[in-house]
Amino acid sequence: MTALVREYSTITAKGQTTVPKAVRQALGVEFGDKIAFLVDEHGVSLRRVDTVDADPAVNSFLKFLAEDVIRHPEGLKTLAPALAERISTLTEGMVVEFGDEIDGEVDL
Repeated sequence: MTALVREYSTITAKGQTTVPKAVRQALGVEFGDKIAFLVDEHGVSLRRVDTVDADPAVNSFLKFLAEDVIRHPEGLKTLAPALAERISTLTEGMVVEFGDEIDGEVDL
């Protein structure tokens, strides 16, 4: 496989390095973005961390939920009407754009 971009970087005494500009541009990342190092039998690759990929624990949990729904659909329940009404009241007039960034810190 021929590399499209080949750049070099030095590891500091603290184990840090600078991601070269050409690599940042190829990944589409900038200041404050996150990157992931993936190690497998072929070596190491560097990827941009998208919000969907940001937390492997969340991804594993969502996969577990999806599989559980398939195995046990009888466990699904509708919201109680009072709870559905309360949610509707609290969110009335809110516009949600799922691709938008969340401002500030988020604690879950």
